[in-house]
Amino acid sequence: MSDEKNSNQLDIQLDSEIAQGKYSNLAIITHSSSEFVMDFVRILPGLPKADVKSRVILGPEHAKRLLLALQDNIEKYEKQYGTIRNVDDRSASNKTVIPMGFGPKGEA
Repeated sequence: MSDEKNSNQLDIQLDSEIAQGKYSNLAIITHSSSEFVMDFVRILPGLPKADVKSRVILGPEHAKRLLLALQDNIEKYEKQYGTIRNVDDRSASNKTVIPMGFGPKGEA
């Protein structure tokens, strides 16, 4: 039975370069009928140009799975650490926000 259990497991490798990750503070999401494209961008204060640091392309089913996984993880995070302030919440003490009214439609 343990062999059957092990045959259903996926061995995922994570090399050291990928493990470092890429910091992003803006995601631009676009889609077609067959795929969702997520471009992760790092915007730095005072710089007029921002480069895409990573692009992830997903089929619609996987995009929905990602949405559900993020919702689940955000709920778990907020139970442990408290509510995450909404970027559009202007009543919060920190009123410095990155404007999101630029670029292609579908920004996140």
